[in-house]
Amino acid sequence: MRIAIAGLGTVGAEVARQLLTPHQHPASGTALELVGVSARDAGRDRGFSMDGIAFTPDAADLAARDDVDCVVELIGGDSGPALDLVESAIAHGKPVVTANKALLSRHGARLARDAEAANVALMAEASVAGGIPCLKMLREGLAANRTSRVSGILNGTCNFILTEMTRTGRDFDDVLAEAQDLGYAEADPGFDIDGIDAAHKLSLLAAIAFGIEPDLDAISISGIRSVSAVDIACAGDLGYAIRLLGIAGRTGDELLLSVQPTMVPQSSQLAKVDGPLNAVSVDADPVGTITAIGPGAGAGATASAVLADLHEIADGRGVNFFGQPATALTAFKKNANSQGGTARFYMRLGVYDRPGVLADITAVLRDHRISVESILQHGRSDDGENGSVPVVITTHETTATALNEAVDEITRLDTVLSKPTIMVIADANDG
Repeated sequence: MRIAIAGLGTVGAEVARQLLTPHQHPASGTALELVGVSARDAGRDRGFSMDGIAFTPDAADLAARDDVDCVVELIGGDSGPALDLVESAIAHGKPVVTANKALLSRHGARLARDAEAANVALMAEASVAGGIPCLKMLREGLAANRTSRVSGILNGTCNFILTEMTRTGRDFDDVLAEAQDLGYAEADPGFDIDGIDAAHKLSLLAAIAFGIEPDLDAISISGIRSVSAVDIACAGDLGYAIRLLGIAGRTGDELLLSVQPTMVPQSSQLAKVDGPLNAVSVDADPVGTITAIGPGAGAGATASAVLADLHEIADGRGVNFFGQPATALTAFKKNANSQGGTARFYMRLGVYDRPGVLADITAVLRDHRISVESILQHGRSDDGENGSVPVVITTHETTATALNEAVDEITRLDTVLSKPTIMVIADANDG
């Protein structure tokens, strides 16, 4: 099978290097041959020879070549050259392998419909959690199960930052700078730390698990910028670790999708997933709960997933991405009367160190029928009543709607200095 790669960054170069070694499908014996590439800079040294490999500056031209049987898109981005290439490949009747979660979360349903109409495979195992075969697990291994929940740690940058904050006691900005120095975070880290990358991945997991079209607008997204060393310490005192979780789960007849910092029990599997690792957990009937842990990014892990897809196509087992006809996917419908499900919550406030402050806050919570489980105050102010102190409140189960209404009212109190930091507290069965 003759392959063209568009995008020769870290992952693309690794896929190319792997294909330039003797490579064939172990069952069919089909040889995998790299015949064409596209990249911004033809002359850059990428650790392999370009001799005998056709180069084109326009990625979409790869799809039109008669000597190309399959196209690998590793450009990135949800539009532009990446979209042009995938559309062109499908139009030319050629299967596509991609690692582009942004592209699929925005255009995946339409591209899958086009691929089905052209009778070509659209595969993207590398788009979610890198080296963890989580999409295959949902689409094939758990095909006979009724999935009720998919959750996980879907961004290695955030997980590195949170675990380093826990290990060292340092604050967010300090650890973020270290992550950038180590190459775990980009110079502009917003895509990762604001939860967007995880949301792209969650939209694809939810689409496969629940048969819905990917929809970023359906996901409630909160990143980790607001997580402080105080939050990390309080979580530890309460027996929890903080992780950025993507969660897609059914509550009654309602499907809820969120990406948010979550306090998970220290005894849970997710609390033990450290550094840049990813984890995907599936709750399904009759199998129960399955959790897969592994590298979520990097050249080797992502290239492994790309090559696995190429092997399946070479063996004639290429599939459509969503595991069912894209025409059967349904649009996500949010319940207009949704309360957002129930959960226990953690709330950290910065308040003036004055008598009666806690009474005012708890009175607001009482008025919204929110029961307080515990209150923690870390230290006293050196500036008396003009100084601020952090106060942490945990609640019993309540709705997100009730809590948000209470938080809006609490924020308006004269003694509260800023909008509180809120996190869900997961129970022992959530990881």
